[in-house]
Amino acid sequence: MNPDRVVAHLEELAELAHRCADELSPAIDQLADRVREVLRGGGKLMFCGNGGSAADAQHLAAEYVVRFSRDRAPLAALALTTDSSVLTAAGNDLGFEKIFARQVGALGRKGDLLILHSTSGESENLVRAAETAGELGIETVALVARGGGRLGEMADLTIVIPTDDTARAQELHLAIGHIVCEMIDGEPGEVCE
Repeated sequence: MNPDRVVAHLEELAELAHRCADELSPAIDQLADRVREVLRGGGKLMFCGNGGSAADAQHLAAEYVVRFSRDRAPLAALALTTDSSVLTAAGNDLGFEKIFARQVGALGRKGDLLILHSTSGESENLVRAAETAGELGIETVALVARGGGRLGEMADLTIVIPTDDTARAQELHLAIGHIVCEMIDGEPGEVCE
């Protein structure tokens, strides 16, 4: 056991969280406003990412569809990371770089919101999904790190975690997702009823 390592990890995470609170609060509030507008307008949230970011995408979609902190009506959200038949068919027939773009093209409509999770901002399949969304008039949000990469440059709203550490970035991406869920869940009679 190494309790010093545990403390160091948590202190590093807390320091980064404080920095994000100072630097990113307006952008997070803007994200919550955008999510609120999309859901009020009858649109849906689409989430995607690779690896741990795919897990975050699935996690957050479930928070909207099922519930976050209180019982309420289901909200329209889906993770583009979950249909193994679509993912493997698209990967095999079209190439891995098109697995999300193909779904955005099939399922996305103007008035929806595509939320892309990436620690590098350079994943080709996410860049292609953002391009397809742009062609369809679907707004995009990039939750990124490492300066944002290509994805950060092309998204309509970009939230860049100021770190190069993949694990810390993913931890803060999920925290931001939960903050937005809490802001949306806290509005009885508006979005959630």
